[in-house]
Amino acid sequence: MLLGSQLRRLREARGITREAAGYSIRASESKISRMELGRVSFKTRDVEDLLTLYGITDEQERASLLSLAREANVAGWWHSYSDVLPSWFPTYVGLEGAASLIRAYEVQFVHGLLQTEAYARAVVRRGMKGASAADVEKRVALRLERQKYLLSENAPEFHIVLDEAALRRPYGDREVMRGQLQHLIDISQRPNVRLQVMPFSLGGHSGESGAFTILSFPESDLSDVVYLEQLTSALYLDKHEDVAQYETALKELQQDSPGPDESRDLLRGLLQLS
Repeated sequence: MLLGSQLRRLREARGITREAAGYSIRASESKISRMELGRVSFKTRDVEDLLTLYGITDEQERASLLSLAREANVAGWWHSYSDVLPSWFPTYVGLEGAASLIRAYEVQFVHGLLQTEAYARAVVRRGMKGASAADVEKRVALRLERQKYLLSENAPEFHIVLDEAALRRPYGDREVMRGQLQHLIDISQRPNVRLQVMPFSLGGHSGESGAFTILSFPESDLSDVVYLEQLTSALYLDKHEDVAQYETALKELQQDSPGPDESRDLLRGLLQLS
């Protein structure tokens, strides 16, 4: 995505159409569009030809972009789990691992980055009915691997609004749910985590369309991406007007929900009741 956005910026600065760019590398206009969106792999020769077309002659600048092209084609750590993942999810894992700010609303269950191992196993078993024990464990291992990023030295900011329904819907037995609630209390005190609970008492709210995640990246020329997971696919929205609507919805959710301290008190109350 980063390389694609830089190639788009260079093309537009020279006033070159996607059709002309495609012709220069023996490809279609749609291929250039997919490259600029970061949705296809990059051939070094194609990038070299595009840089020449765009008038990039500085050797250092060319070397930097070609190095980025080589990096873009290296499979991420999560590809070893691809046999137990739906086809659309590896893209999300890659984006999540590159984000500097992750904002989300969740209503069905606790967000994957905050799940305990026991809770994650219960969720995966429910979602992968008929799967082998080995496949379930592999999916759980992926979820735990993703969580390491949240605790790393370069951890992203993570702002999450959890609907109370996600906290009251049982996955696993009583001890699993108690462990999950305690984990939320503990992890919500990390400096990079802002956790709020949307209580039933509020009634209707701006999250009525369901769960969503907004990913923001440290590179200034990368647009935010909204991730919407569906039953058989996922949507990745990056148009400014789409992202803006979800940002507005999340801001309203954050404003309407109790703050982090009050939300922790709510979690403690649920823990006492469980």
